[in-house]
Amino acid sequence: MKLCMIGTGYVGLVSGVCFSDLGNDVVCVDKDINKIQNLKKGIIPIYEPGLEELVLKNYKNKRLNFSTNLKDSVRKSDIIFICVGTPTKKNSNSADLTQVYSAGNEISKCINKFKIIINKSTVPVTTGDEIEKIILKKANKKYFSVVSNPEFLREGEAIRDFIYPDRIVVGSNDNRSKKILKNLYSPLISKGAKFIATQRRAAELIKYASNAFLATKITFINEIANLCEKTGIDVEDISIGIGLDKRIGSRFLRAGPSYGGSCFPKDTKALVSTADKFKTNLSVVKSVIKSNNLRSDLLSKRVSLILKNKIKNKIVSFLGVTFKANTDDMRDSSSLKLIPFLSKKGAKIKYYDPTGSKKEFKKLKNVQFSNSIQDSIKGSDIVIIHTEWNDFKSINFKKFTKNKKLIIYDMRNIYSPDKIKKNGFKYFGIGR
Repeated sequence: MKLCMIGTGYVGLVSGVCFSDLGNDVVCVDKDINKIQNLKKGIIPIYEPGLEELVLKNYKNKRLNFSTNLKDSVRKSDIIFICVGTPTKKNSNSADLTQVYSAGNEISKCINKFKIIINKSTVPVTTGDEIEKIILKKANKKYFSVVSNPEFLREGEAIRDFIYPDRIVVGSNDNRSKKILKNLYSPLISKGAKFIATQRRAAELIKYASNAFLATKITFINEIANLCEKTGIDVEDISIGIGLDKRIGSRFLRAGPSYGGSCFPKDTKALVSTADKFKTNLSVVKSVIKSNNLRSDLLSKRVSLILKNKIKNKIVSFLGVTFKANTDDMRDSSSLKLIPFLSKKGAKIKYYDPTGSKKEFKKLKNVQFSNSIQDSIKGSDIVIIHTEWNDFKSINFKKFTKNKKLIIYDMRNIYSPDKIKKNGFKYFGIGR
């Protein structure tokens, strides 16, 4: 099939590349000329394991192309995916749908035969209705169908999630589109993915509800971890004990920093905003947002207590600053609050992240990027393991430092407290 992906951000690029790898002819469209030129050279704008290899392979085989010409790309395609950003509006919790509606308007000018227009961006309920109204101003209803097909790609695991999805959700109000899309996804369905056909509005809400529930699980175990610290219990035992209940499940029950990234923060807020619009009180989700917002403040206070409130001139090493491993995404990462907090208190901060230095910290006093784990740890008073990169899971701290008073604050609980303590270092974890 001939596909057009509008937007070469995380969702559009990963989805487009993976669709081309399944044998489809795909063109990824973006207004950013430099980004398109770089993609043609195999230069990837995001960090995602395995993505560069797939781009080079399918571009070479001419199943994948990149363009700034939206009109030509839409006209030559059978299915158009809207994969643009839906950030939170300034001074509001609602989603900014400017790019989505703009894409819909541009598509309406290019319809020359029947097109399936798929919204893959995460959007509030009724957005598909609005896109349909926009396109109807310039195109006859018989020439297009607007569908919701939400993505469930985890950063760092996106390619695997695309190829082996738990489910494929297609929300459409006409059976013709459902049949075509079931055929498009047939290579994945044959591998065991469940194909779920719903009404368009239901598909839109499935995405938001999924992210809100996962955010709730993270926030729940973080709050249980707070109680564990007060009662001398290891939260890892609690996670295992409740996670083995099939009604609950073990995933997303890892205590740590606040959730961040491109989805959970903005999507939980947008869901609450949508509920308010329909005069529905989502008190549980509101509590999740509030608790998560307070999480970084709580961790900052914990660092202060660990250092006995003597932060000035302490050398603090951060291992990892992204919101999670296997991504370069800094959006809503706890480090964005923790590092400025310690900097203002007079600490000298070194940080190492496998994805390189971050522009967010360049203007902060006493904050510098280290080129290696060893450089970051050397001479430090405390090492904060902020992100669970595999690079950090088997560090020989004795090899990198002579400081026998070194404190290790393991925010991801990737180390055995007993082993660290046997090596003579002080250890603190989350919920331990």
